[in-house]
Amino acid sequence: MTIAIGDKLPAATFKEKTADGPVEITTDQLFAGKRVVLFAVPGAFTPTCSLNHLPGYLENRDTILGKGVDDIAVVSVNDWHVMGAWAQSSGGMGKIHFLADWDAGFTKAVGLDADLSAGGLGLRSKRYSMLVEDGVVKALNVEESPGQATVSGAAAMLEQL
Repeated sequence: MTIAIGDKLPAATFKEKTADGPVEITTDQLFAGKRVVLFAVPGAFTPTCSLNHLPGYLENRDTILGKGVDDIAVVSVNDWHVMGAWAQSSGGMGKIHFLADWDAGFTKAVGLDADLSAGGLGLRSKRYSMLVEDGVVKALNVEESPGQATVSGAAAMLEQL
């Protein structure tokens, strides 16, 4: 079942690369008592993710935070090495969280997993964005196609803040 507006996020643990190495970050640590924009991509370094989706959030980071958002995070079904390399190469390291959902545990729990085997990617996340307040989904925007980043992009999220 897909998560919906008004639902509480399930408990999960991500990995994130930091200057000190990998750290685990739980949904409670990330979302409890905070207003957070979370967006998901089918894969780090993939064309739409790297050329459109992620840059929009990095470019609009200060504007988003200026609208009362405490944090921004991107999640993908990749390992923390890949997410860390993507954070470094995109210039996003230290600006937003790059969360590795290495086993797709969170992605499956929110019902936003996608079988992209036909494209050679295997089990991945659908492309989406959500606004989360104290662990509860307040807005949810899921793309119909993994190659699009319109309803889940930064511009659309800014309109919802």
